[in-house]
Amino acid sequence: MRREIALGAAAAVLVFLLFLGYNVLPVLFLAALAYVLVQGGGLRGVQRRFVAVGGPVTSVAVTFNDIGGQPTAKKELLEALDFIVHRELIGKMGIRPLKGILLTGPPGTGKTLLAKAAANYTESAFLSTSGSEFIEVYAGVGAQRIRQLFVQAREAAAKEGKGTAIIFIDEIEVLGGKRGQHTSHLEYDQTLNQLLVEMDGLTADGSTRILLIGATNRFDLLDPALLRPGRIDRIVNVDLPDREGRLQILRLHIRNKPLDAAVDLDKVAHETFGFSGAHLESLTNEAAILALRENAEKILQRHLEEAIDKVIMGEKLERRPTDEERRRVACHETGHALMAEDVRPGSVSTISVTSRGGSLGHVRHTPEDDFYLSTRDYLEGQIRVALAGAVAEETVFGSRSTGSVNDFEQAVENARRIIHAGLSDLGIISAETLPERTEHRAVNAILRAQEDRVREFFLARRGVLEEASSIVLERETLDGDQLRRILGQAGLAQAGSGQEAAAGAPAAE
Repeated sequence: MRREIALGAAAAVLVFLLFLGYNVLPVLFLAALAYVLVQGGGLRGVQRRFVAVGGPVTSVAVTFNDIGGQPTAKKELLEALDFIVHRELIGKMGIRPLKGILLTGPPGTGKTLLAKAAANYTESAFLSTSGSEFIEVYAGVGAQRIRQLFVQAREAAAKEGKGTAIIFIDEIEVLGGKRGQHTSHLEYDQTLNQLLVEMDGLTADGSTRILLIGATNRFDLLDPALLRPGRIDRIVNVDLPDREGRLQILRLHIRNKPLDAAVDLDKVAHETFGFSGAHLESLTNEAAILALRENAEKILQRHLEEAIDKVIMGEKLERRPTDEERRRVACHETGHALMAEDVRPGSVSTISVTSRGGSLGHVRHTPEDDFYLSTRDYLEGQIRVALAGAVAEETVFGSRSTGSVNDFEQAVENARRIIHAGLSDLGIISAETLPERTEHRAVNAILRAQEDRVREFFLARRGVLEEASSIVLERETLDGDQLRRILGQAGLAQAGSGQEAAAGAPAAE
C-alpha cells in the first residue's frame, strides 16, 4: 500500500514539474539508476546474476562403444584417460597427470560425444559449457565465471563421491582466442588469463583431480599460451571418417531402425565420402522419415539413396521448370555424367533432373576411394567434368545457360590448385607473390586446353549424348548402371580416355 502511495505521489510531482516547464529527464534517469542499485545490490550484484554456467551432468550414458569411425582419436584419448584411471601406476613411473586435452576437427565429427564418453570411462563428474558463456559486457564477469566453473567441478565431484571431474568447453576458440585482437574489449583477454591461472593451479595431490577438455574446429584461432604443454597436454584430431568408419557409424545409427535385409550399407558408406558422423545420423533419420511417408514397414535401399541426395541437396521442390529448361538441364547433367564416366569409369551413381535446394538437377558421383592427394592429371579430369555440362549444352542447343556458374567456379578453383601446387607450366611459384595477371593467364590456358578436349569428346558422341539425355528427361532419375548399359549398347563402354585421373591420387584405405 505504501509503495502504491509513493509511486502515485512521485507521478503527481513529475506531472506538476512538467506543467511548470521543468526538464524532468535528469530526475527520471537518477530514479532509474537508484532502482537498479537497490534491486541488484550495486554493480557487484548485477555481475553475480551472470555468474552461473552450465551445471553438472550427473548421468553420462555415452560410452566409447557408441562412437564409430574414430579409432585413432579414441586410442589417443583413452591413453590420456588411463593416466586418470590408474593413478598409482603413473605415480610410480613419475608421470605428471594431464591437465588439458584439446579435441580439434570439422563440425559433426563427434567431439562432444568423445568428451562424454571420457567422463563415463573415468567415472568422473562432468560439466559441459560453451566458450560463448564466458564473454560478457561487464568487466570481470568472464573471469569470475571461470573461477566459479572450477569451484562447481570440485563441488560436483564431492557431491557425487568421485575423485575426478571433467570440464568440457565446446567452441573454446571463443574463450581462448589469441590475446590482443580485441583492443577495445579487454574482457576476452581477462577471461583467458583467468583460465590459464586456473589450469596452472591444477595439481595431482588435490582432493579432486580436474581435467579440462576443449573442442574447436578453429584451431588456428587459439592462443599459444593455452596450447603449451602443462596446460593443453594432448591435441587429438577428430577427422572426418573414412569408408570403414562411415560403415561403423551407419551401423550404430541404424540399430534402432527397421532395416530391410537387402540393404547394402557398404554401398551407402561408399557413396557418402566427406560425410561427418552428424551427416550420417541425419541420413539414417531422413531415410526412416521417407519410409514412414510411404507407410513402408522397413527402410529400403532406395530410401537411403534418396536420403543421401536430401542431405546433400535439400528437399525436393514443387517448382517445375519449363519444357525447354528441363531439356537443357537433362542435357547439362548428362554431359557431366558422360564425361565423369570417361574420366573414371563406374564413377556415376545417379543422374537426376529433380529440383532440390537451389539446383534444377545434379549428378552424384561414387568415389573410388577416399583421396587426400591429387596429381595434375586428376585435377584436369575434374576440370573436364565441371566444364562438360556447359559444353554439352553448346553441342546440342548451340548456346550455354547460366546454370554453369558453379561449375565454372569449381573449374577455376582446380586450375588454381594446379598452379599453386607447382604442377603448371609456371613451375614452383609463391602464391603470395605471383602477379595476378600471370595467374589469370595460366588459369585461362589450363581451362581452354581442357575445354577443347571436352568439345572434341562431345562432337564424337553427340548421338549418345542426345539419346541418354532424352532418357534422363523421361525418367527424371537414372542410376549409373543404367547409364553404363546405354553406353554399352551404343558400343561406347567406357575404357576411359582419362583413366589416369582415377589413379591421380593414392588411395587412403
